[in-house]
Amino acid sequence: MADVTRLPGPNADLWDWQLKGACRGEDPEIFFHPEGERGPARENRIALAKSICATCPVLRQCAEHALAVREPYGVWGAMSEDDREAIYAPVKEVLPFAG
Repeated sequence: MADVTRLPGPNADLWDWQLKGACRGEDPEIFFHPEGERGPARENRIALAKSICATCPVLRQCAEHALAVREPYGVWGAMSEDDREAIYAPVKEVLPFAG
């Protein structure tokens, strides 16, 4: 579940960007996977969602929102759940071989 403590208050001005999203009016199932979806079906659905995001005038705001509240599901700002998890994952330091 998304961390709602990070969400801004009910000020509509903070949410107006969503009214301009390229995803408005699209089938939500393009952006959120059905139960048990895997493999090529999942990859194709994510690619379709990202292609819609690529045309979006509020792509940056959407991506910033998704990362700020750690959206757990769906494609947001042209990022899938896996894309966002990779960003959240700690960067591992690569140490040179000592020998």
